[in-house]
Amino acid sequence: MGDRDMQHLPDWNALATLDDESMPLLEAALLIARDEYPDLDPQPYEARVQAHVEHLRGEIAGIGPRALKMAAINRHLFEELGYSGNHDEYYDPRNSYLNQVLDRRLGNPISLAMVQMEVARRLGIPLDGVSFPGHFLVRLPVDGGLLVMDPFNGGRPLAVEELRERAKPHLGEAPDDTVLLQILTPAPNRAILVRVLRNLHGLYAEAGEWDRAARSADRVLRLTPEQPEALRDRGLAYLELDYLHGARQDLGRYLELAPVAGDVDRIRERLIDAGAVRTALH
Repeated sequence: MGDRDMQHLPDWNALATLDDESMPLLEAALLIARDEYPDLDPQPYEARVQAHVEHLRGEIAGIGPRALKMAAINRHLFEELGYSGNHDEYYDPRNSYLNQVLDRRLGNPISLAMVQMEVARRLGIPLDGVSFPGHFLVRLPVDGGLLVMDPFNGGRPLAVEELRERAKPHLGEAPDDTVLLQILTPAPNRAILVRVLRNLHGLYAEAGEWDRAARSADRVLRLTPEQPEALRDRGLAYLELDYLHGARQDLGRYLELAPVAGDVDRIRERLIDAGAVRTALH
């Protein structure tokens, strides 16, 4: 095992007090997984990640350029160990739970990026995540530029033109250099974890699993208190669960924080339809 004590995971209240630099990615991702897998023991997963690191340590030490170090890491993870994107069952929630990703060696872009980042960072390579439109990516500063890679497709490097084409459907046009660099800004660990939770919320809401949808939104609020969209998401899940007190609090607060949001009329109607607000008679 590595030099971290992984016998106990942090709790959600403790995470809420940490700044972005102190937010532990692996431990927090396993804490998210423990919601779905209550008996999860973090130690075997810490040991597995550290085993990947130790296997690579000697080889990486003998390589000079960062880009070649990263190529060796990707070769070990994606070719030798067989980590891969789950193209056949992309929306399987297990792709978002890091224990399942490490067990099955299958994941979605962001969970595979977390494995890549954790291994690379422990080897002294400053690999960052990127909340790119669509699929999550990773980036590494090299020789005055950036190496951008796609963890969902074996860590394949992406050329600038492909990045522009990937961003175009989400932005309405291909980004220029300035916009593209803004999009490629590193994502802090907290933002990565929030994206994992928002993905889970979307999957569970789509499936009508409202208890899990509410839980996922609640965890976002533990990491980013008073986040308007998470308040809305939890409140709407509470409505589906007939927890009107919680729905009234969350959705009322959402309307206060985001009074000009595009869905405020719909949210007010949902509250009224559920009898969760008093309407004045004239």
